Amino acid sequence: MPPEPSQWLVEPLGKKHDRAAFSCGNEILDQYLKELAGQDARRRVAAPFIVVAKTAPQTILGYYTLSSFGIDLADLPADVVRKLPTYPVVPATLLGRLAVDRRQQGQGLGEFLLIDALRRAFVQSSQIAAFAVVVDAIDEKAIGFYKHFDFLPLPDRPNRLFLPMKTIADLFRDS
Repeated sequence: MPPEPSQWLVEPLGKKHDRAAFSCGNEILDQYLKELAGQDARRRVAAPFIVVAKTAPQTILGYYTLSSFGIDLADLPADVVRKLPTYPVVPATLLGRLAVDRRQQGQGLGEFLLIDALRRAFVQSSQIAAFAVVVDAIDEKAIGFYKHFDFLPLPDRPNRLFLPMKTIADLFRDS
């Protein structure tokens, strides 16, 4: 039986976390967590967050990364551009990676991580402006996952999707 979300804890990646045991089934995402995530955190180029069960705080069940990003105005859909200032680049938050250990897949943990990332991005957007959260979906399955949560593809890059911060704000308005 999978743990309930209240038994999960999301926290920044730390030395106590067992990265070696993590396997999501995608070599690129596994290798990133095992070899690069700590370096990215130390260099402040990405902020990796992991989820653990409160009963096993060293075992990584899933992770995501957030960083600052800029979207070229010309890359956005015309109907979105009309509502924005004419800056050449608009600020965004990049959800760079999101992965769930294969032993935890199918239990709602991906959605839990996405919601946590969106909430974190939304809270930060009041202090560090971000028009949207952007993702680069790694494959068709990931594209479907993000589209299920109303992410919109960029016209010329269907694997790059975005969710306007206004939509995210509406998600958390009553919470």
